Amino acid sequence: MGGLKYPILLVHGMGFHDHRIFNYWGRIPRKLEAQGNRIFYGKQDSHGSAESNGRFLYGRLQEILEETGAEKVNIIAHSKGGLDCRWMISHLDQGAHVASLTTVATPHHGSHTVDVLLRFPDPAVRAAAFICDCWYRLMGDRAPDSFQVFHDLTTERMEMFNRQTPDADGVYYQSYAFVMKHIWSDLLMAVPCMVVRMLEGASDGLVTPGSAVWGAFQGIYTGSGHQGVSHCDEVDRRRRKLFVEKCGEPGTRTDIAEFYCGIAERLRERGY
Repeated sequence: MGGLKYPILLVHGMGFHDHRIFNYWGRIPRKLEAQGNRIFYGKQDSHGSAESNGRFLYGRLQEILEETGAEKVNIIAHSKGGLDCRWMISHLDQGAHVASLTTVATPHHGSHTVDVLLRFPDPAVRAAAFICDCWYRLMGDRAPDSFQVFHDLTTERMEMFNRQTPDADGVYYQSYAFVMKHIWSDLLMAVPCMVVRMLEGASDGLVTPGSAVWGAFQGIYTGSGHQGVSHCDEVDRRRRKLFVEKCGEPGTRTDIAEFYCGIAERLRERGY
């Protein structure tokens, strides 16, 4: 089994950066490299808007194409990173340079929970956004815009985003969703999971399966045991084996890091 024809660009979501010491993706890059794949990182802002991050990712894409001599890349994006990539591909006309976009728990259809939270008075929302921007500037963001990001994740704004950001011809789009089995599946995600469950139903603590659907939907995954899979678990936060399986298909059991190798293998079979 060899690697993919084109390099893989891993694009992170909100709240974190592509730090060398504490890798956002845990064991996943090492597993993909062992498979024979060339791995690169998005390195975009943690709390940048889809437009500003999309423009930055455009620059990263050009760097990768020049460095590798490849004609295209395969993008695997987690959470909001998938929206940044969609903006870059469609609005900057990069369909010819992207073979595939795989999104994992990306809120393509927004969040009803965010709709509710933004009913708080505007000064309170702006104050929270200001605090986030200050923090993420300290963490390395070049142009954080949390107020914009909060509003862009509403269901209304995402409906508009989807109309204005059509899929590019020639790019293979696919998506995956995950769910926590109960709010204690991940203590760090317990509170948001409880809130989202009350307002929207099952989720990975932040994103519901319905919102994660885009392109060729590859199904909903959860833990093979009692635990389930949280938004953090999807990128190997625990740095140890966490077995997942497709809901309703017990024979699909695999470690979360190997799960990404399965994504790569299926892309390889498609010639990417």
